[in-house]
Amino acid sequence: MFHDIRFPATLSFGSVGGPERRTEIVALTNGYEERNTPWAHSRRHYDAGLGLRALDDIEALIAFFEARCGQLHGFRWKDWADYKSCAPSGTPEYSDQLLGHGDSATTTFQLVKAYASGPGRYLRPIRKPVRGSVLVGLGGEEQREGLEFEIDYTSGIITFATAPGRGAEITAGFEFDVPVRFATDRIAVSVASFQAGEMPQVPVIEVRE
Repeated sequence: MFHDIRFPATLSFGSVGGPERRTEIVALTNGYEERNTPWAHSRRHYDAGLGLRALDDIEALIAFFEARCGQLHGFRWKDWADYKSCAPSGTPEYSDQLLGHGDSATTTFQLVKAYASGPGRYLRPIRKPVRGSVLVGLGGEEQREGLEFEIDYTSGIITFATAPGRGAEITAGFEFDVPVRFATDRIAVSVASFQAGEMPQVPVIEVRE
């Protein structure tokens, strides 16, 4: 079960983490190798323990951990290194990301964020947009939430009141969270060690829904 609540952003600010890929490499007898991946999408890992700065932070962490029953319930996580449809220094605009093109029949479109470098390009589905942050464009014109479109903030799916015309560009800008869960059922904290500068390890892992 997923709890639609965000881990305290002040605690995730100092965390360490990022995407993980899985690559299978087979070494051939002629010295060459073949590489393949069973994953279409990357999976993100974080360590929430590194964001703790005071004993009050530990209390807040434990309260959040207990309310999630350890690994049982998922929650939202703000990845401060990657939480916008635009550059970290920018402000989201409705033209940031291309979601697709209209065909006069389809009314639903998934929020995505594109990562491109050289010949490579990866489209990441965005499942947990931040409420009130989603801006949508259709054919170069900004649309109005509640009138021209609705957004499901638990799945990142946009639904238009009227199917976009054939060839019309659907774009969006937004902030988003990462759906995660704790990757442990145990938190070990020593007040003496914490005050001496030793941070507890609190692993967090992205969940796929």
